[in-house]
Amino acid sequence: MPQITPRSTPELTPSVEELAAQERRLVFRQFTYDDAWALGSLLVELARERQAPVAIDIHRAGQQLFHAALPGSTPDNDAWIARKRRVVERYGASSYLVGARFRAKGTTFEDSSRLDPDVYAAHGGSFPINVENVGVIGAVTVSGLTQLDDHRFVVAALEEFLKV
Repeated sequence: MPQITPRSTPELTPSVEELAAQERRLVFRQFTYDDAWALGSLLVELARERQAPVAIDIHRAGQQLFHAALPGSTPDNDAWIARKRRVVERYGASSYLVGARFRAKGTTFEDSSRLDPDVYAAHGGSFPINVENVGVIGAVTVSGLTQLDDHRFVVAALEEFLKV
């Protein structure tokens, strides 16, 4: 009988503490329209290098500042972006961290948040734009990969962009 290998193993899945540490580390000094363009362009460049079939979105204070859809992405990715971004806007934390916090309590976001899953999705890929001495002002979101890979992709781009 063939052995089935899980898509992700527990040791590769970041803990709640690791996810929270990412958010404390990935903080902007400011976030301008030009920053949104530069970060979005970096995400597009990285996605093209990896041939990642993703859609990319950057919102600040309710305004879409950047959006791109790469080959292989679909309109469904835009729906996922909106649902994941709403989680960041509501909780002030990455969509993956919010989902991980629910899982750490032995439940799921869908079962326990009391929020409409057609409107909110605590799946990886949306990360808060947190500005030093201001707080969370928006979100950068990717959709098209697995939720953990969406999250890791955004984090890697933010690390490169912020040089941390």
